[in-house]
Amino acid sequence: MSQRFSEEHQAFRKTVKTFVEKELAPNVDEWERDESFPDWVFKKAGDLGLHGAHFKEEHGGLGGDYWFSVAKGEEYAAANAAGVDMGLLVQSDMATPCIADLGTKEQIEEFLVPALAGDRIAALGVTEPDAGSDVAGIRPTARRDGDDYVLNGAKTFITNGIRASFLTCLCKTGTDKGVGGISIVLVPTDTKGYHVSKKLKKLGNHCSDTAEIHFDDCRIPARYLLGEEGKGFYYLMQNFQTERLITAATTIAGCKRILDASVEYGRNRKAFGKPIIKREVWQHRFVDMYTELEAARQLTYHAVEQYNTERYEKGSLLSFETVKLISMAKLFVGEMSSKIMDECLQFHGGMGYMDETLVSRAWRDQRLIRIGGGTSEVMRYAIAKIIGL
Repeated sequence: MSQRFSEEHQAFRKTVKTFVEKELAPNVDEWERDESFPDWVFKKAGDLGLHGAHFKEEHGGLGGDYWFSVAKGEEYAAANAAGVDMGLLVQSDMATPCIADLGTKEQIEEFLVPALAGDRIAALGVTEPDAGSDVAGIRPTARRDGDDYVLNGAKTFITNGIRASFLTCLCKTGTDKGVGGISIVLVPTDTKGYHVSKKLKKLGNHCSDTAEIHFDDCRIPARYLLGEEGKGFYYLMQNFQTERLITAATTIAGCKRILDASVEYGRNRKAFGKPIIKREVWQHRFVDMYTELEAARQLTYHAVEQYNTERYEKGSLLSFETVKLISMAKLFVGEMSSKIMDECLQFHGGMGYMDETLVSRAWRDQRLIRIGGGTSEVMRYAIAKIIGL
């Protein structure tokens, strides 16, 4: 294990590992069939301090650095169902970090503290029917009316959207046609006019609920504005880095599990008189995959080091160098994971195509990595801008 993890990190990792082995892994087959997992999973994780590992103690967290979240993500991968990982990580690494960064004392008490405890379930409302990667093109409006905002519009592909008790939502609060009119507001889902239009069916991540949401004159208190009005785009760009980092770390751990399981399968599956893993062509392919996996891990860990230094040691905004490294890690891991899962499925032959096999589920689930949190094409565009192309 990397020297970046202290004894404290490893003790926390053991807690996560036990939680996954006892509470998650035995149930994921049923949850995949049901296309959902129960809300008690959020509460149990909260009771163990998993959501708040890298949040301040005064926010209800453990006061750790970001390596705690990396350890958590790596262990979550052992659940063998990325839909569970997705739901839990939206709660801890995607919908709530900006509340910790920007929230007032009242917002933190009302939304963040119960979310880290698992008493409230969070969702992140960014993508919508006409704007995904082009965040600046969002359309939902939040019009100021006295002491309230009146929210109208729609969001889609919202993880935890069916069950969420609040939404960290990006919307237009101004008339600026660029990014200057975008803000972030906290939207309780019991607000009048808030509608879950439908539950969406997906290629993979079956046990995570994904919803389309509509706002029809949702009146929310102006005190639910996060940070300053008109700066939501810039806040979100910082928040995206956490999402991309944890996605990369968790995906690498998942790929390692599939590679190891495939090798074991190849030791026992014989063809033409000997185990198929003894075929030189497959040995070479597995060597290449393990090498790429290690390269991805080191790139991601390097990005985490930079992120950890700037956010937890210096308390500063992220530099362009760190954003570049995170974008590179997200890009590289997304492309690598597609290759690894496809090769491992091929290695299993007909069994790989069966829904009952682990590699089949992993192949479906990983395809999101090149899309969610910024497509591979958007990552390349961001990197190109930073390095001056």
